[in-house]
Amino acid sequence: MNVSPLLAWFAENGRHDLPWRIDRTPYKVWVSEIMLQQTQVKTVLEYYSRFLSAFPNVQALAESEEETVLRQWEGLGYYRRARQLHAAAKIIAGRPGAEFPETFAEVLALPGIGRYTAGAILSFACDQRLPILEANTQRLYARLIALELPVTAADAQKRLWETAESFVSAETSSESPCAINTALMDLGNLVCTPQNPQCDVCPLRESCEAFRRGLTEKIPVPAPKMAYEARTEAALLLENARSEVCLLRYVPGEWWAGLWDFPRTQITGGAPRDELQKFTRETTGLEVEITEEAAKIRHSVTKYRILLHVFRGRLVSSANARKETPSGGEIRWVGEKELETIPLCSTGRKIAEMKRKGE
Repeated sequence: MNVSPLLAWFAENGRHDLPWRIDRTPYKVWVSEIMLQQTQVKTVLEYYSRFLSAFPNVQALAESEEETVLRQWEGLGYYRRARQLHAAAKIIAGRPGAEFPETFAEVLALPGIGRYTAGAILSFACDQRLPILEANTQRLYARLIALELPVTAADAQKRLWETAESFVSAETSSESPCAINTALMDLGNLVCTPQNPQCDVCPLRESCEAFRRGLTEKIPVPAPKMAYEARTEAALLLENARSEVCLLRYVPGEWWAGLWDFPRTQITGGAPRDELQKFTRETTGLEVEITEEAAKIRHSVTKYRILLHVFRGRLVSSANARKETPSGGEIRWVGEKELETIPLCSTGRKIAEMKRKGE
């Protein structure tokens, strides 16, 4: 595979100013790769520097409380990534000198790291000859080989990984695998785009089977569309006489494990006010009166399209107040200052902002 045209294109057009490309230490590349999973670059840029300021090295991350890590991650979503990042940091911090592992098997064994992420870390930070396959390169390779299967199919994945390996193989190129993989990612992102690929400026056009056969608009073959489910929920903004709000902490196995949230329940057919009042009583032991609906928030979580009714409530009695939810999550009354630092799910933060602004 002649990668010279690719690298020449990259030298002129690549995104060389991305912070994780300027300083390619394994720790910083690792953090960026975990953040970039299912998240766009422009979004990650808002969080990356802030996260590294809070946790400048793996030791600092390992020694931090999970709640602190989650607060820094808040807004990026897919919070399991942050918990696994924290768990992996503890493992690495236990190694001699807290050194990041430099073999594929060791990196792959860390929590939250799969084949792509392990290869990306070692390729970008250590210039190891390892292939990578993510959204941009997956689309690029599918077009190069005119793959007429959905890219998620098992046979398709096998062929795509083989194509990725062909680019960095020492048998086909002596160029830096870091440079090759980075160039391929940028080519997929900037030129071989999902719609209207810019084939006229693509340095790999002559090797592209989809271009030769006029299939660039049909490849990648679309995967079956996800069937989204509508879901209705209700949340309670409940304050006590000290203007503290009632929060619950999610536990492993629940959505947003490790985060805090206002009392919230799925509405399964009854009146939202009645179901929320019952849920609050059964979960917290508190007797409340639902006073008004303060807002409606539409948002998405995985396959769900959710309509969230946000209600205000008045505390009637705390005689049977509980300290834990039935699933073992902590229940706490939180003041305004602490509310700014405690990690909340995204809609929980919106409700907190409503309280702060007096809406």
